[in-house]
Amino acid sequence: MRRADRLFQLVQVLRNKRFVTARELAERLEVSERTIYRDIQDLSLSGVPVEGEAGVGYHLRYSLDIPPLMFTAAEIEALLVGARMLKAWGGSELGSSAQSVLDKVHAVIPAELRRHLEDSRLFALRFGPREDIETTLDACRHAIAKQRYLRLHYQRANHEDSQREVKPLGLFFWGNVWTLTAWCELRNDFRTFRLDRIRQLETLEKTFEESPGQTLVDFVTLMRSQHEAFPEGSNPAG
Repeated sequence: MRRADRLFQLVQVLRNKRFVTARELAERLEVSERTIYRDIQDLSLSGVPVEGEAGVGYHLRYSLDIPPLMFTAAEIEALLVGARMLKAWGGSELGSSAQSVLDKVHAVIPAELRRHLEDSRLFALRFGPREDIETTLDACRHAIAKQRYLRLHYQRANHEDSQREVKPLGLFFWGNVWTLTAWCELRNDFRTFRLDRIRQLETLEKTFEESPGQTLVDFVTLMRSQHEAFPEGSNPAG
């Protein structure tokens, strides 16, 4: 990456985060922390309002009106593949939004980059309708965003049916299966449910607030502590 591009990207990262450490910046830009320190100093000397706080990180004192960096060919293809994956596996709403993003990108990029949208041979396919993807996924997304309880009629791996009232916390995609991580009121514990095993879903009017020990961060921390944090190639049973 050219130094000018790196400095521009550095400013973009600082614009998007309230505070970010030198280590985080170094990992993001794939350079050493020493390089980050030098870049921050150069930006400050050039008038960019970067401020640092020991033990906290860097941030911009006020926002900058800087035009977006032009996409590279690899970034264009990344957007395309991501959009194709969402159109196939992201539910009707996210799939439609992904296509809208592609249409906007196509309208503004130069012709030589537009070819990468038209000629890419990377695809994400799904054959046949999937209720869990086309309907259930969107319902779970909205319930998570609005912090509303869900009532699930669920079929376990042994084909036994159960009814649960849960606090939906997060959705995870495993390549062919989406799972919902939630706090289960019946079990008084975290539970993971495969969307394709949810036979009926009802979004309740009742809302919830995040409680200590019952958040998505708590769930991820628990999984990591047990060395079971979403291993590659997993096929969760729910």
